[in-house]
Amino acid sequence: MKILTIADIESEYFWDYFDKKKFDDIDIIVSCGDLKAEYLTFLETMTCLPLLYVHGNHDDKYEDKPPEGCICIEDKVYTYKGVRFFGLGGSMKYKKGTYQYTEKEMERRFKKQRIKLKMSGGFDVLVTHSPAAGHSDGEDLPHKGFEVFEKILDIYEPKYFLHGHVHMNYGPNIPRESIYNNTKIINAYERYVFDY
Repeated sequence: MKILTIADIESEYFWDYFDKKKFDDIDIIVSCGDLKAEYLTFLETMTCLPLLYVHGNHDDKYEDKPPEGCICIEDKVYTYKGVRFFGLGGSMKYKKGTYQYTEKEMERRFKKQRIKLKMSGGFDVLVTHSPAAGHSDGEDLPHKGFEVFEKILDIYEPKYFLHGHVHMNYGPNIPRESIYNNTKIINAYERYVFDY
């Protein structure tokens, strides 16, 4: 399965220079947040591909106008062609905002899903907006990752962990891919395609 993951900035490559052929070998699109609802709706409509998403810390507008035709996987396990995606969007709380959480709040969100995760036999792809603490996150509070995400990786050992929030242009040492135990971590900033 070929997965296109996107986050944080609308890609001119797709939006301004759209060509359906660019999606010929893509099976599914996964958004890791902080993208305009119109952009997600456009991609889903023009490609006819399933588009899964979680919320970023700047996605408050989704409350009034969510992306049309797209599938929100917040606090859910969504299975597509046998691959289980689990979503936990949002960032560390640094100001008032709908999709911002303290470490304890994010841990509570995760704990509420334990029965669901047990029933699904776990998941294959963790989809978040923020990274895990200590895994290419920032030192400032707005870009600090969640400690509970590393615990989730330790417990469920998904094949992939997709996140955004830490833009690749924040510095030269921000990796696109890294490995933690048996999980490949991918920063979805703008656009990235990988084979599952």
